[in-house]
Amino acid sequence: MRRLVAPVAVLSGALVLTGCGSGDSQGDSKAELSVSGAYMPQPVSDSMAAGFLTVTNKGGTKDELTSVTSDVGEVTAHETVGSSMQEAKDLAVPAHGQLVFKSGGSHLMFEKLKRKPEQGEKVTVKLHFAESGTVTVEMPVKSATYSPKTGH
Repeated sequence: MRRLVAPVAVLSGALVLTGCGSGDSQGDSKAELSVSGAYMPQPVSDSMAAGFLTVTNKGGTKDELTSVTSDVGEVTAHETVGSSMQEAKDLAVPAHGQLVFKSGGSHLMFEKLKRKPEQGEKVTVKLHFAESGTVTVEMPVKSATYSPKTGH
């Protein structure tokens, strides 16, 4: 029995050290993006709509949203600065943080709609990031007066 204890202890120690190796810290050094809470209020206009969502980065490196595309029309990201709205070229998604698009704040603006999305449909949106590439999101169309319970 004593002869088995030493090899088992060495093997157990090696497995513990493998779990603590440099491969583990590399996982934290890149952006890890996910999208939640995406929705579009049913547009009241035939040519414009808004979109809201939250991008969460669980990784250790920031990323940037560089553009947004959709088959329903042109999409730009807007941010509220003071009391005015302006188009944003790049929006940061901080390491271990969030980029929040919400009513009254930063939002996606759909213009030159090719068709008017109706409540119950889903609109496909592609979010283009500097480091993480493209993330495709299915954005459900909600009622024009929809307000998320989570408050974004």
